Amino acid sequence: MLLNGDRLQAARDFLIRHRTDHDAAVAGFAWPRFEQFNFAFDWFDRIAERSDAIALSIASPRGLRAWSYRDLSLGSNRVAHFLRRHGIGPGDRLLIALGNRIELWETQLAAMKAGCVMVPCTVMLGAAELRERMARSGARAIVADDSIAERLGTPDKGWIGFNVDAPRPGWIDYGAAYGEPAGFAPDQPTRGTDPLLIYFTSGTTAQPKMVTHSHVSYPVGHLSTLYWIGLKPGDTHLNISSPGWAKHAWSSFYAPWLAEASILTIDQPAFDARFVLDQIRDRAVDCFCAPPTVWRMLLQERIEQWPVRLREAVSAGEPLNPHVVERVREVWGIDVRDGYGQTETTAQIGNTPGQPLVAGAMGRPLPGFRIELDGAADHGEIILHAGDMAAGVMLGLQAEAGSAVLPPSGGIHRTGDIASAAPDGTLTYIGRADDVFKSSDYRISPFEIESVLLEHPAVAESAVIPSPEPTRLAVPKAIIVLAPGHAPSAETAAEIFAHSRARLAPYKRIRRLEFGELPKTVSGKTRRAELREREDGGRSEGEYREEDFATTAKSGSRSG
Repeated sequence: MLLNGDRLQAARDFLIRHRTDHDAAVAGFAWPRFEQFNFAFDWFDRIAERSDAIALSIASPRGLRAWSYRDLSLGSNRVAHFLRRHGIGPGDRLLIALGNRIELWETQLAAMKAGCVMVPCTVMLGAAELRERMARSGARAIVADDSIAERLGTPDKGWIGFNVDAPRPGWIDYGAAYGEPAGFAPDQPTRGTDPLLIYFTSGTTAQPKMVTHSHVSYPVGHLSTLYWIGLKPGDTHLNISSPGWAKHAWSSFYAPWLAEASILTIDQPAFDARFVLDQIRDRAVDCFCAPPTVWRMLLQERIEQWPVRLREAVSAGEPLNPHVVERVREVWGIDVRDGYGQTETTAQIGNTPGQPLVAGAMGRPLPGFRIELDGAADHGEIILHAGDMAAGVMLGLQAEAGSAVLPPSGGIHRTGDIASAAPDGTLTYIGRADDVFKSSDYRISPFEIESVLLEHPAVAESAVIPSPEPTRLAVPKAIIVLAPGHAPSAETAAEIFAHSRARLAPYKRIRRLEFGELPKTVSGKTRRAELREREDGGRSEGEYREEDFATTAKSGSRSG
């Protein structure tokens, strides 16, 4: 009889064998099924028993520190004892608000071993937001650093605080955990359907939702993420993502350790593109993942000055602009492959290693996922048949602590994202259902226009929204963040309008623009709903319109 770890390894090894043969991987893959499963015991500790390879390295301006699989296995046992000694055990909600420091990885493994339900949160949250999330999730305890402890103050009777920094009145010193025993036995078996994680979504349009994942849906489900990235045993994988968000767990926890790879992470007070490039070069990184915003910031440096040995480069979080793909290919000779997933799922769609890359496309459904477009055969909302999947899709959504976890209705998970499909099954992102709009009865994809605008050297970032207009219903308007060295002037606006006319069909080209900053969520996503709400179609201060420029009047078309 195969043990849990053996069955997981068989599924993992199948995907690695077919890492460059997408069709064979999709046809032959089946999710391993588990009645009981605990990633920390059944997988991570199993690796630690047979290998002393590096599991985690943290690079900072102070230098590099590394921990083996065995180091983290023993360290997490001690922390699990520590949690249990303070009354935190099976089913208890444990809020974790830590940056890229060793205690984050120790605590996550320890929470699995102790049977806790983790509630990851970004360290950027204020006291009110942290307290709200503790209340909504029903958290009994929080593991945090001194900055969070200072924001929250002395713990009250409703919760326990563990401080990973210096001792603080009312807070328990996390450092005492290292005096606990190095062996740990669980209080009870872990069922595969037991809740493991509660994630608060980024909340671009409404109050953040609580997404609940199980001990199978994320730890096992990220086999799809491993396949998309192209990870192999022994790789060094660097992911740029902030702790507290799902993408950090995707690529800085589950997928690399499923591959028996080494995680490299960066701890720096503020993002420094040159420091990141140094790490990719100096640490011999094999696989690198970053959101489009980070790729764009890296390209503001002369990346040809950093020769790299990267085998895999991927991007997720928001759609990847074709301009980024072309520039990286030109300099480093590798493709940045886009991928798609959500907090509610693991990676669903991706451009996978060894397959022809269509710049601007998300790729094809990944092994284990059956995806359809709700609307038409070649265009519509991305939906998943969650009932077909043993992993990779959330248990469901929860409103408040103690309320029922509601699974996807009818076994269908609606993503809220619109895509188009090519005959070969390649999917291209069009936009959030709320973001796509019509102009003169033409459907407008903001992402498509934003990708074209990004090709202009003055544009560092943009967001396209509908601006009300009586004849066309709405026209595309761009809010533009300028690249360094470019002024918010009429001359710059004229150049961007000319760029839009030259590269977009008449109905797609921007008709209005403003220079400014984009409102963002704490996870870095643009709050498009906020931009739409404040746009009334009236001419705002600092707005430029295409008809303002004589060249437009001479060359303009009546179309669109």
